[in-house]
Amino acid sequence: MSHTLGIRQAQKQKTRQAFLDAALALLEEQSLSSLGLREVTRAVGVAPTAFYRHFRSTADLGVALVDEALGSLHPMVRTTVSTTGDSEERIARAVELIDQHVTAFPAHVRFIARERHGGVQPVREAIRDQLARFAAEVKTELANDPEAAGWSDDDLLMLAHLYVDQMLITASLFLEALEAPRAERERVRQRAARQLRLISIGRDHWLDAE
Repeated sequence: MSHTLGIRQAQKQKTRQAFLDAALALLEEQSLSSLGLREVTRAVGVAPTAFYRHFRSTADLGVALVDEALGSLHPMVRTTVSTTGDSEERIARAVELIDQHVTAFPAHVRFIARERHGGVQPVREAIRDQLARFAAEVKTELANDPEAAGWSDDDLLMLAHLYVDQMLITASLFLEALEAPRAERERVRQRAARQLRLISIGRDHWLDAE
């Protein structure tokens, strides 16, 4: 009996993943608010009623896509601001990790960039919640740095949000240059590094202004 249940559960998970993959492919050219349930089920090759065994609505499917796109990135985001290495090493590591992620998962990055301010409220909220988690985790990493001595919690969280926002901007820049010549991608790298460097300079002198 347990073997049969295991097979059914595996098949259910496989079908659920097929819905996510089909939706992500369809969302390459449109927003989630315009995506029809029948489009997704047609792409998967199942009846529309099968959709409701996995998701309550296309918004629910969109939230699942947010979890898939961002849920696994928490270790990477923490790594980009880890206290290991000097400032330039951290910046180079951050830019490299973001570039690699965009190259490996462009559809996920495009989905988040489009839906962050899109018309489906539960998806916007899911993205906002994930980004808030990123900021809280980055704040924890920043607080471990000796350079954080004297910083208030509010200021550390503000700095964490700056880093998270800049990571999103950098990902969008790499996405736009995905098919561009190598020279253009190198310009994106340099620009991203300069922008992160500017944040770091402000960080170094923030307490001076106090």
